[in-house]
Amino acid sequence: MPCTVVIIHQTMMGEVMPANVIPPDNQDAGDKRISICSDDIGALTQIYDENVNIAIWRRHLPADVVDDVASILQTTSHLNTSAFVDANSITDDVTDALQVTNIGKALIDNISELIDVFCVLFEQPQVGLRLRLLDTPMCPRFHVDRVACRLVTAFSGSGSQWLEHNGVNRSKLGRGSNGLDDSVSGLFKPSAQIYTLGIGDVALFKGETWHNNQNAGLVHRSPPFIDGEKRLLMTIDLLS
Repeated sequence: MPCTVVIIHQTMMGEVMPANVIPPDNQDAGDKRISICSDDIGALTQIYDENVNIAIWRRHLPADVVDDVASILQTTSHLNTSAFVDANSITDDVTDALQVTNIGKALIDNISELIDVFCVLFEQPQVGLRLRLLDTPMCPRFHVDRVACRLVTAFSGSGSQWLEHNGVNRSKLGRGSNGLDDSVSGLFKPSAQIYTLGIGDVALFKGETWHNNQNAGLVHRSPPFIDGEKRLLMTIDLLS
């Protein structure tokens, strides 16, 4: 098995409980990092587990959101918007940030709901939002983020990719690759599985500056370029 994946379910009392734990190969008992994946939003709370470096809520986008996304892809050639969003005025701030783009109410509401979840989960009065329309790879090399935690979701196109923690030789990240492609640098074994988020999936990537997570931030990248594909990617960041 290439990694530990914990599938969780919701109990009658609302408590999120782990199930179906798959032990990773060559796991160091003193350095455990696992993935959490569920179709229940409660999966996101598991990011607070010190052994978790990615928590994923698998979801299907509502039909009206899909329609709004399709409209953007048809009518917009460039979108790269960043904004600070206050927890007490989320919808207004999102609407103001995206007013120059033809974005429908369903998508604005969906974005606002995710920001609200992020603010509540981390007890944040303000967060950083970025929405981009990409037709080229943004970060094609595997890397780690120098942040505490980042929410990532793709409304269209291929999702972000990541490697399991214990299958990575971190000395080969960045300059350690000596200019070699990740596939041959020794960063990961040829047999290693590269995991990919689906459209609509909401993931929390734990970064290097999360408390006690040095040298354990999620190793991830943008997906390989597909000719003609457009990715509508949203990220939400902690500001402190």
